[in-house]
Amino acid sequence: MPALLARNVARYDGKPAYREKEFGIWQSWSWAEAAEEIEALALGLMADGVGPGDYIALLGRNRPHLYWSMVAIQMTGAVPVPLYQDAAAEEVAYALDHCGARYVICGDQEQVDKVFEIQSSLSGLDRIIFIDPRGMRKYEQGHLVSFEHLQSEGRKADTAAKAELSRRWEALGYDDTCVMLYTSGTTGRPKGVVLSNRNIIETSKASSEFDGLKTGDETLAYLPIAWVGDYIFSMGQAYWTGFCVNCPESEHTMMTDLREIGPTYYFAPPRVFETQLTTVMIRMEDAGRLKKWLFDRYMDVARRVGPAILDGKDVSAMDRLRYKLGNVLVYGPLKNTLGLSRVRVGYTAGEAIGPEIFDFYRSLGINLKQLYGQTEASVFITQQPDGEVRSDTVGVPSPGVELKIAENGEVFYRSPGTFVEYFKNADSTADTKDSEGWVATGDAGFIEDSSGHLRIIDRAKDVGKMASGALFAPKYVENKLKFFPNILEAVVFGSGREMCCAFLNIDLTAVGNWAERNNIAYSSYQELSQHPRVLEIIQDHVEEVNRSIAEDEMLSGCQIHRFLVLHKELDADDGELTRTRKVRRKIIAEKFNDLIEALYSGKSEIYTETEVTYEDGRKGKIKATLDIRDAKVAPAQTKVLEAAE
Repeated sequence: MPALLARNVARYDGKPAYREKEFGIWQSWSWAEAAEEIEALALGLMADGVGPGDYIALLGRNRPHLYWSMVAIQMTGAVPVPLYQDAAAEEVAYALDHCGARYVICGDQEQVDKVFEIQSSLSGLDRIIFIDPRGMRKYEQGHLVSFEHLQSEGRKADTAAKAELSRRWEALGYDDTCVMLYTSGTTGRPKGVVLSNRNIIETSKASSEFDGLKTGDETLAYLPIAWVGDYIFSMGQAYWTGFCVNCPESEHTMMTDLREIGPTYYFAPPRVFETQLTTVMIRMEDAGRLKKWLFDRYMDVARRVGPAILDGKDVSAMDRLRYKLGNVLVYGPLKNTLGLSRVRVGYTAGEAIGPEIFDFYRSLGINLKQLYGQTEASVFITQQPDGEVRSDTVGVPSPGVELKIAENGEVFYRSPGTFVEYFKNADSTADTKDSEGWVATGDAGFIEDSSGHLRIIDRAKDVGKMASGALFAPKYVENKLKFFPNILEAVVFGSGREMCCAFLNIDLTAVGNWAERNNIAYSSYQELSQHPRVLEIIQDHVEEVNRSIAEDEMLSGCQIHRFLVLHKELDADDGELTRTRKVRRKIIAEKFNDLIEALYSGKSEIYTETEVTYEDGRKGKIKATLDIRDAKVAPAQTKVLEAAE
């Protein structure tokens, strides 16, 4: 990465490398200016005692300073370890202790407080560096030092120090460690994934060429810096192609900042697209009769011909005219509102996206595609080429990637991006990656003979059989349920049982908006979630999903027979979701075992008490009596697992 930085300074010099919005104003740094900031920090770190092989953690929101820090750390021969900014103190403590971090770079006072809370349990932590000085004036200095101070010291460095820094980064090899990223910990403790310079740069090069990314592209860096996708998009690809990385002012201004930047290259996990669609649908419910009529009429046209026009397929002249008119009246203004007007290449990944949600965005003319990847692959395993985009596949192998399907249906891959190892965990490394470099993804799927596209069914450990022998794939059903703006989260049960049942979370924004329009008073999420009219709406959604599932011969046995709406939102702070908002099924099943038993025992309601974690870290209990509903199922065309295989 330091070598790519030097190349970009020579090649692009004054072109923008970073932008950040602060106090409502966009500030910009060219490649040359960014390089100066990075070198000053690297020299300051080196003067402060950072040496080759040290591990330095980073905590905070997306800021140029943290991206600069990662390159500066690499320059000194140390290893950057970005962590999730919303991680609880004990999660941060585990990562810092596991990697033996000597330094932590914190974005602001909140992150410094988090480290202070756990500092006594970390014998190896020597220094806490803070970027934003707000609120830090009266803090005891001790282990504390400001980012600005380190840079100031670095700018005073003499010729000998600069020569030593050059020697260090020029000594970096292609197979040396580039970064260490922790997995989300869906099934247990997070694992430290060691990725080499070869992993990151070869993957960035191949994926950039696949989509024709170029220097003039713009991207918005708003996803967690600890997530491998952000590292590839905001570091690897940005440094390979030389495009500009834009950092929003805060998560609360992200949508406004997105509209102002108008990125040409955009990535978002399904939840972001689901939230944006929910916002659109809420606004249309409040719109006047004419606007709603125009929206419904032209969205029908968009769904019918939009994806075909986007893929360059034959469409009648009349339909093209209707679509152009719709673009003037509906699609164009809508894309502008979403901040997606200029998107040339868009991706979603992280988990499966509902087909209806995916098709909605493509119908607007947004080139949204799917990729399949994981931290251990440096993101990319498969991608969808332009003109071959479908909602039911995740594309063909990315350049340089090989795929194979095991006898049990599990997907394996190997590529230049394949991780080096799990840090201090040789057993897990051996279980995941064999001697020939093949990596077990943990996902079940198959490759289509006709197209070569990969289709993912579900997590291999989650796919099973129902008592009838029918295939059980919970994620397939959950994604269909989450298409409805009123449903935020869903967890489906049924493996080894006679029928499927589900826990649901309502979307407080969508349902709250509906309640306001219908003069329904409520004082809390819990009260609204159990309102009879809300439950009726959710039941209608469940039964509509059942009718859709019944049309799938292989998965029609997964219809929901009974469900309940949880009295609380599933939360990462309560251990029910990972920091990337993936469902932790085992923990949920253990924590809410009384609710599962009630669903399968035929009860019509259940009283429960649940421990929750408040924002300030205190624990409390929520008590509730939950209504359990029966849902109508459509005639099923089941296919037993053996036949499906």
